[in-house]
Amino acid sequence: MAEVTFYGAEWCGDCRRSKALLNTTGVEFEMKDVEGSAEFTEEARAISGRTNIPVVVFADGKFLVEP
Repeated sequence: MAEVTFYGAEWCGDCRRSKALLNTTGVEFEMKDVEGSAEFTEEARAISGRTNIPVVVFADGKFLVEP
């Protein structure tokens, strides 16, 4: 099971940087592409209350927006 759920899009520079950091540090994450799924877009909005990406959700339920 992934340690982190990551909501983002390929075109998003902040998403690319955040994913690179997760990969470099060996953090397992599940990628949910909001560009390709209205469901994932709504999930991210429900979690953060915003439409900004990336939304990074940790196993304990805490989250970061645009880290």
